[in-house]
Amino acid sequence: MKNNLHVLRADRRLSQDDLAKLLEVSRQTINAIEREKYDPSLPLALKIAKVFDRKVEDIFFLEEK
Repeated sequence: MKNNLHVLRADRRLSQDDLAKLLEVSRQTINAIEREKYDPSLPLALKIAKVFDRKVEDIFFLEEK
């Protein structure tokens, strides 16, 4: 699954560690999501969307072929 988490985080001037603390996950989790090595659970995706005041589908999306 693709995402634009890195862009949203940079726009808010949040470090990976800052975002991890807000979401109560590890910095490594944020890094893995941004690098598209890990897809977040639905509850985590909803928390991420809430932090950025966006819909989940505005942050996470399937790659078009």
